[in-house]
Order: sequence, then C-alpha cells, then structure tokens
Amino acid sequence: MLIRLQAQPAMVLSHLLAYAGEIVSREELHHAIWGDDTFVDFERGLNVCIAQIRSALSDESTSPRFIRTVPRRGYQFIHPVEPISAPAPPEPDSDAARREFPWRTSLVSLGSVALVVLLIVGFVQWRRNSQGPSGPAVVAVVPFDNETGDASVNRFCSALTDNVIEQLTSASQNHYLVIGNAAILRVPKERRDLVQIATSLHAQFVILGEVQGGGAQTRILAHLIRMPEQSHVWVVRLEQPFDDLFTLESTAARDIASEFSTKLADPALSTGLHAPASY
Repeated sequence: MLIRLQAQPAMVLSHLLAYAGEIVSREELHHAIWGDDTFVDFERGLNVCIAQIRSALSDESTSPRFIRTVPRRGYQFIHPVEPISAPAPPEPDSDAARREFPWRTSLVSLGSVALVVLLIVGFVQWRRNSQGPSGPAVVAVVPFDNETGDASVNRFCSALTDNVIEQLTSASQNHYLVIGNAAILRVPKERRDLVQIATSLHAQFVILGEVQGGGAQTRILAHLIRMPEQSHVWVVRLEQPFDDLFTLESTAARDIASEFSTKLADPALSTGLHAPASY
C-alpha cells in the first residue's frame, strides 16, 4: 500500500523507522531533518509533520498503533518493523569462495547499504517532484492575521492556524495535500505575495485567515483562494464571544476545515486545475 507524504514528513517518518522501538527526541529530529543552520519555526513544523504522518497512517495520538508521543522526550515508532533485504546470489561453494575472495562479503554488504540509501534519497526526491498537476491538489495555509490591534491575540492566531492545518490534514483522505510550515508562508502581511507562495510551493489553493474585532466579541474570516487566478472559492465567517479561547480555537478550526475540505474534495473544483506557472 502506497502512503502519500510530503518531503519533510517522509524524512521524519524515515528517521523514526531507522530507530524503531527507540525514543527519538525532538532535538534529534530537528538536527536530522532541518539541520542546525536552518532557521525555521521548528516546533510548529515538527507538530505539523507528525500530524500529517498520523493522518496518512490513520493513527491516533490517544491510542497509537504506529507513533507514540513520549511527553517531554520525543516520539517512538512502536509498530513492529521487519527489514527487507535481497538474498545473496547462490555460490557453488560458499566456504571456498570466502577463502578465495574474502572481500566479496564486504562488497555485498556495502552494496546493500548503498541501495537502501539510494532508495531513500530517490523516494524523498520523488515526493518533492510529485506535487504537480498530476497528483492531489496542494493547499498552502497562511498564518491567520491578527487584525484586532491587541498583541495578546497573536498567540491565539498561531494556535488557530495550527489547528486548521491539523484538521484539514486529518480530513483530506488523500484528496489534497496540506502545507503549513514553509518559511515563505510566514512572510509579513505587507510583503506577502500569493502568486509567489503558490509558485514556490506548487500550490493550487491558498487559505488566508484573519481575526477581527476585540473585547467580548470576535470575528474570524477564512478565505479559500484558487491560484493562480486568485479567485475566491469559499469564505467562512464566524462571530463568537471571545471568552473561552480554547473552545473558540477548536470549534473555529473544525468549522473552517469541515467547509473547506468539502469544497476541496469536490471533483468539479479540480476540473481544469493546473499548477501555477514558474517564473
């Protein structure tokens, strides 16, 4: 069975599989996937990667069958893993061959390791190149903008964005792919270029959101925009009391993801869909 994953979630899963049964710390995943010299929002990026892996594997964090979260430590791949290796070619007299050609066994082992490395590299590269018009539509989620004038709402906007990404990913059922942790998505609003975002991420849709109002009442707007023509496909508008932030974040993300997911899964929306042109 083939599982669709984007490049970074695929690399995270590959690293967890390499240490199946062991606890892999978040810091180790940061170093292995992003490197020490790459400046990204690592915490959010890893959370999104784990959410996408669990969605692809139909796994649940509360009762995991594949990936277990170890609080304050990291993650553990808990499902049994059986390595697959190609059998060595038969030899008429293996003992004599080893005596005559002692280097042959080492070459076979090195060849097997090289083959595995090439397969992993090829798999990741294929994932990066497969997000074009022939595959599922790609949806880029831009962080929700805080339009209330209250800096304390920034944290709510960030949490709402993460929740929308997670809910959309869980509801995708391979109809579309979700990108929410790319650096280009976090460009300040005044320098944001939707065409550049879509072109860079090979995205056919972009989701923009904003939180307005303040005080006791708040308004949340979310726009599903089709690229490259930048036409609105759907808009979700929510007005609720701004008292219980946790409940508001959860219900708003659920409603937004539910409505957008229904639109994105509609075959009629994909008719004539094409990837944004590269410039």
